[in-house]
Amino acid sequence: MNIDTNSEKRASHRKILLAGATGLVGHEILRFLLADDSVDEVHVVARRAPGLQDSKLVVHIVDFRHLPPLMRVDEVYLALGTTIRAAGSRQAFRDVDLAANLAVAEASVRAGARRIALVSAVSANARSRIFYNQVKGELEEALERLPLDALVIAQPSLLLGNRSVLNQPTRMGEKLAACLSRLVQPMLPLDYRPVDADAVGRALIMTLPMAQGMVVLRPSELTRIGRAMSRPE
Repeated sequence: MNIDTNSEKRASHRKILLAGATGLVGHEILRFLLADDSVDEVHVVARRAPGLQDSKLVVHIVDFRHLPPLMRVDEVYLALGTTIRAAGSRQAFRDVDLAANLAVAEASVRAGARRIALVSAVSANARSRIFYNQVKGELEEALERLPLDALVIAQPSLLLGNRSVLNQPTRMGEKLAACLSRLVQPMLPLDYRPVDADAVGRALIMTLPMAQGMVVLRPSELTRIGRAMSRPE
């Protein structure tokens, strides 16, 4: 596992593909990429347009069940996700979190992409008895089988962020869990402490360009890299 977060070593004129730009972490990834001078184009594949406009941004409205051929890009960021409650059923949840992300990854690889980053979860395990963790783990294993130069997997625990700016309903369970976890945070293991969505986004975009092989970023690493990259030089 090799990680180099030195931004001066990153290539310029990068072309990026992002799936999940309207989500909590995806929104942060998009915001950071649009502000990055080394990025020329950000192609977003989505069912609806994100609430940002920029000269670098190219939005492709798609049906993830029937993706068209995708453009060749340097990096791919997968941040599609939902909840079983929002999706309406286990199958609908699987269609988003597993099938849609995997469809974008496979189509990107066919177009020549060799670097992919994924927003997963801290307890992802294809053999878990917990359905959510099982689906996340199945996606990770499917991506590992693709012919890639680099696969960076972020495994955050509870995500913190402002969903209201994305016109998303506040998830009461997340709100309560965040309040409780702050109270007991000093007693929690580092990898089970809440992680800010912007830290996850920063960590992924700083790690993927220079990574080699598979890199798994646990919550403590996501927080460390995200905070380091947010410090003024």
